[in-house]
Amino acid sequence: MNTDQEIIYTNQVQARLEQIIARMRPASVHVVTDANVAPIIAGLLPDAPRTVIEPGDSCKTLAAAEQVWLGLVEAGATRSSVVVNIGGGMVTDLGGFAASTFKRGVPFINVPTTLLGAVDAAVGGKTGVNLGGLKNEIGVFNEAQAVVISTAFFASLTSRELLSGFAEMIKHGLLDGPELLADTLGHRLTDLEALLPLLQRSVEVKRRVVEADPTEQGLRRALNLGHTAGHAFESLALRSGNPVPHGYAVAWGIVVELILSRMLAGFQSYMLHIIAAFIKENYGAPQITCDDYPALLELMSHDKKNSAPGMINFTLMKAPGQPLPGQVVDSDTIVAALDIFRDIVQ
Repeated sequence: MNTDQEIIYTNQVQARLEQIIARMRPASVHVVTDANVAPIIAGLLPDAPRTVIEPGDSCKTLAAAEQVWLGLVEAGATRSSVVVNIGGGMVTDLGGFAASTFKRGVPFINVPTTLLGAVDAAVGGKTGVNLGGLKNEIGVFNEAQAVVISTAFFASLTSRELLSGFAEMIKHGLLDGPELLADTLGHRLTDLEALLPLLQRSVEVKRRVVEADPTEQGLRRALNLGHTAGHAFESLALRSGNPVPHGYAVAWGIVVELILSRMLAGFQSYMLHIIAAFIKENYGAPQITCDDYPALLELMSHDKKNSAPGMINFTLMKAPGQPLPGQVVDSDTIVAALDIFRDIVQ
């Protein structure tokens, strides 16, 4: 964990970026963004050379990383340069990975333009690309020098994009405890002014965990709540040609893993039903059948959190604020949880 990292919450993005860069005194500045974001940020660092990649998680590939590397070479970047990643989680993941590996590593700054990017991908030091239909198979742990978070970008987001990020905030609320969980579930997403302080509280949950366990040896695995099942839902949807937003898959994964928590760790039934009802109302449900279970189990078995072949690890919850990371669950129990999931959400 980069203990000198700045996380700045502001709606004066240009001014704060200029201040950060002035302190860093880099040899040059290079922007990485995607084709959707590029027109929106034309006024940010207008003199810096830009690499514009194609948008969408399906484009988070080694080929796109190579595009960034070649762009840096063509612009004359050195180890004393700085990369500024401006975009959603796909951009900060890929741009951070490209910067971390270019000339064995150049510093980078993340400017997330989506709620999902702000609350999840831009903070925590996980960078990477997808490989062979599996998410984030190639990557490194490396923190951004600074992260500039602003809700000013969020006004252009659809409700679907806002909800995608909000799922990670629900996860952080569960990990933190009843007060933040209640405040999160009670927030109106249309109120962007009130979102910034709530977002700060949510990001600080992640930051505290990452500072304690930067390379995911123990406690940090709690941040994977919802992600073992969620990544499986996401990858299955991608395989079928009907991709879903990352946060929607995480929301569904949270329900599955709270069901497992109810079965194996005594998580309270009424709290499970409150969260399941919230997610059903706001996120709908994946259209899965029993025929999909083998594929979901196979995808879960590839999860990077697993410690050995045939062992599927989950973060379970004893209660809000009491995570149980690294819990091994057998396939029969997972299937039973998927059955219950279909009954209460679909």
